[in-house]
This record gives sequence, C-alpha cells and structure tokens, in this order.
Amino acid sequence: MNEKSVHFFKLIRDFLMMYLPDQKGASLNTVKSYRESLNLLLNYICERKGCGLGKLGFECVSREVVEGFLDYLEKERYCNVSTRNHRLACIRSFAQYASIRDVGAQTYVNDLGSIPLKKTAKNPVISFFSEAALKTILEQPDIRKKKELRNLFFMILMYDTGARNQELLDLKLSSVHFEGKSPYVVIVGKGGKTRLVPVMTKTVEHFKKYATAFHSELIPGDHLFYTERNGKRYAMSPDNTERFIKKYGIAAHSVNSEVPKSLHAHLFRHSRSMHLYRSGMPLALLAEWLGHAQISTTLLYYANADTEMKKEAIEKATSKLNPLLSGETGDLEWGNDEAMIRQLYALSQ
Repeated sequence: MNEKSVHFFKLIRDFLMMYLPDQKGASLNTVKSYRESLNLLLNYICERKGCGLGKLGFECVSREVVEGFLDYLEKERYCNVSTRNHRLACIRSFAQYASIRDVGAQTYVNDLGSIPLKKTAKNPVISFFSEAALKTILEQPDIRKKKELRNLFFMILMYDTGARNQELLDLKLSSVHFEGKSPYVVIVGKGGKTRLVPVMTKTVEHFKKYATAFHSELIPGDHLFYTERNGKRYAMSPDNTERFIKKYGIAAHSVNSEVPKSLHAHLFRHSRSMHLYRSGMPLALLAEWLGHAQISTTLLYYANADTEMKKEAIEKATSKLNPLLSGETGDLEWGNDEAMIRQLYALSQ
C-alpha cells in the first residue's frame, strides 16, 4: 500500500469505528449497513479496475465511478430503488466526513452530493418465482459435496423463514430452536427488532444433516453459516451467498423457464411471502412475519402485487349472468331492461 491508500483506509476505519458509533451515536446495525455499503463499492472498484484494495485511494471514488456502481446495484445485483438510495446515502456520508478531515479529498468527493436520489415507484412490483421453480432450484446443489449441502440448507432456510440475506448470515446456533413440536428461529431484523419465525418439519430434517457435517459440536456462539480461513471460522459474506444462488439460478433456468434468469437472495423472501399471501395469510400477520415495522410497508408491496388473486376475486364476485363471464353477448331476455343494464355494469347502485 502506498501512502495515499493508507490514508484513505485510515479515514474509512475512523469513520466506521469512531465517527458513526461515538459521535453520531449510530447503532451496531447502522454501522454494519455503512460497512457493507463501502465494502460493496470497494469490491466493485477492484473488479472493474482489476486491482487490489491496496492500490485504492480517493481518486477512485469519483462521481463517474459511483454512478456506475449504482447502476451495477440495480442491473446486476437487482437491488430495488430504496436499497440503491440507501447505498448512495452511506457513500455520501463517508465522503462528507472525509472531505472535512482531509481537504485534499474534496477534489474527488465533492460532486458526489450532486448525484440525485432516485424516485421510488408508488406501487412497486414484486418479483417472485413459483413453487415449481423453487423445486427446480433446490434440485441443483450436489449434496454429495459438503459445501453444496450447506448451500442447499441455506436456500431452504432462507425460503422457509423469509429472512433477509444478512439476517440469515447473522444467525448463531443459539438462534436456532429446533427441538420440540414447534421449531422456530430467532431473527434480529432492522432496528434490532427480534421476531420468532416458525419453520417446517422438513427444514429441521435438513438442519440435522447440515449440522452433522458443519457443527459436530453445537457451540451456541458459533455462526450457523460460516467459512473457514487458516483454521478459523468467520461469518459467511453476502457476496458468497449471492454467488452460489446466481450459479444455481442459471442452471435451474436452463431446465425450467419459470426460474428467473437472474436469481438472487431477496427473491426467496419475496416468493415465500407471496406464496403465503396467496394461501390466505392476512396482511397484518404477513407484516409481522416479514419483520416490517409498519403494515403500510406490506400493503405497499403486496396488496397490489398479485393480479392473479385479483382476477380470481373478480370472477367470484361477478354474476353468472354477466356476459363477460358467460361468454354470451347476444340478446338476453332482460336485454332491454335499462335498470338491469345499469346495475350490472356498475352504473347504478
């Protein structure tokens, strides 16, 4: 690392370890979110430039680079607009901090503040896959291989709990309560809000196979999902999970066109919640299950999401005499009854 790179990373460290928690009073989850945003940006720059972290400095964080990163989030990682805006806000906050601490950095980061936040759609469309697609996806891992056994259980647990990617990666063995007749997982979501999420019996069976291979000793403080480096265990990263999910998505799509061409972790959450909603779960209960702080969030995403449900409801509510349903458009015996016509076509009450 050269002198400029060392200074650049020292400012990142001070921003995350002192400024946010000590001066801003940010929560651990907030600091984690900022750290993840900066890591994503740095990984993006390294990949595009074909260089290592040790060669990065403020000159790499230009407006052009950040705009490219935001496009990457939407088009390649399939993040929604609110996630894009959040990542931009995190980067801006660091840029503002850095420009105050280092006048020389202002040249590179000053114009990041002029990158506009993107407007969110009033009625966002939920993307999800079918239950048939799920079956094909879960058939892709080769469970004879240890890591693929882990990947299969990860996807099963992600779908069954509807957990966000990071929420699942934060789980410890102490979060898992699979004994007894009502197995559940304790998930800590946004704002440190805890929710108890029940799981299916089949999920417990998959956990036992996974635990045999990865947790011969059930130590409560160990991460449920981990990677090993130099004999030490570390929490698995979101990039790791996105890589294998994308790989299985490509393989599954070649077999079943119902599988989205670009599969990503959040689709498991959306798909599970949509399947529950279609099966009749009330929105208030769905909001609690998803960990939404406000039911308005659930209403925004799900109440207007499923046109098939609307179609079925309309068909059930439409009179059998209605020519749109019966297919009869010729003269009917009441065809000259104007009052009936007005009532049938909602022109009167």
